Amino acid sequence: MGLKVAVIGGGSTYTPELVDGFARRGDRLPIDELVLFDIAPERLEIVGGLVRRMLDHQGWPGRLLLTVDRDTALDDADFVVIQLRVGGQAARLVDESLPPTFGLVGQETTGAGGFAKALRTVPIVLDLAEVVGRRSAPGAWIVDFTNPVGIVTQALLDAGHRAIGLCNVAINVQRALAERFGVSPDRVEIEHVGLNHLSWVRAVRVDGEDRLPALLADDDGAAWAADHVGLSVERIRRLGAIPSYYLRYYDDTAGVVASQRDGHTRAGDVMDIEGRLLELYRDPALHEKPALLADRGGAFYSEAAAQLMASLHDGRGDIQVVDTRNEGALPDLPADAVVEVPARIDRDGAHPLRLEPLAPELHDLVVRVKGYERLAIEAARGGDRSVALAALEANPLVGDRSIAEPVLDALLAANRGYLPRFFDRPEAAVVSRD
Repeated sequence: MGLKVAVIGGGSTYTPELVDGFARRGDRLPIDELVLFDIAPERLEIVGGLVRRMLDHQGWPGRLLLTVDRDTALDDADFVVIQLRVGGQAARLVDESLPPTFGLVGQETTGAGGFAKALRTVPIVLDLAEVVGRRSAPGAWIVDFTNPVGIVTQALLDAGHRAIGLCNVAINVQRALAERFGVSPDRVEIEHVGLNHLSWVRAVRVDGEDRLPALLADDDGAAWAADHVGLSVERIRRLGAIPSYYLRYYDDTAGVVASQRDGHTRAGDVMDIEGRLLELYRDPALHEKPALLADRGGAFYSEAAAQLMASLHDGRGDIQVVDTRNEGALPDLPADAVVEVPARIDRDGAHPLRLEPLAPELHDLVVRVKGYERLAIEAARGGDRSVALAALEANPLVGDRSIAEPVLDALLAANRGYLPRFFDRPEAAVVSRD
């Protein structure tokens, strides 16, 4: 019997990438019905039109449905993929451009901008998850791609939902390393540890042999790794690991802020790319994902998603890097903390592999960020300004109350339309509270 898959945020320009991955894994992921749901009907028709042509071209036998009705999308779904963006790219532009006016990093998933995105996103995703629990198939899986993935997944699991978070950072570095070593990706296993967008690759096993020490000892190899993540060779070698490129926001905060003073944002670039993509998608002769989609970001997004869902369905038990409960994988972190680590995937979900503790300097940063994430979830769910302020103060990329207070005021004002919990309550008029 085939599966029903619902994609929440089906009007995303990412969707053709995702669907391409589904279609190429029909042997392991037999989808009878694919539903694309979005709140923007015109955009859904454009993206859905290309998806339909792609599937027809590949001879896919299932049923494709485009809908703006949430319940129709979720009814009896076996998998619910969440890839929404509350506020669209316009909200992202604020996330990236507002913090630098206070001398802070402007980024959509970390720092003050990432916090604003969490406030907008967590309540919406939790509301969706409640409907999944009522209307979707028994045992339905929620696969979350919505950023900030670690925070959203922590919120979902804390609320008791059957969910796994997924990011493309790990598969990106795994594929890059496979290319570097000249081997197929299935021969490369990485020990990727930490949190979403705060992670380190501590081992690179090719056919079971750890090749990372030799890579970092070699000048050319170390330079390649450093260039890949935007850090110095010396820093990479001191770590003895390849960090995600997000570490530079913590390692070189002043340098990043200085580089953002020209006002250029990734959000602006993506707006331009999305406009061009939607024009391409309108072409009735187009029946495959265009090359420009690679510039949108999310490389190997479809590979990661389809592989995870296939293993959840057929129980293959392969190793994949996902966001899930720690459950002792990293023994120096709480069992209930959502971490991003290798896990064995089967029908029961993700089973994290047992790993060595984090090095002290990495552990300290991870603990601080996880503390911030928990406060961010509490603030998003409750709309309490004092908790929101505490979250920003706990965030290593903000910290100082003298900065956190005015930044919070500005973020709340800029996102007022998306944050009813902060404004539709009697105490919303309170300006500051200890």
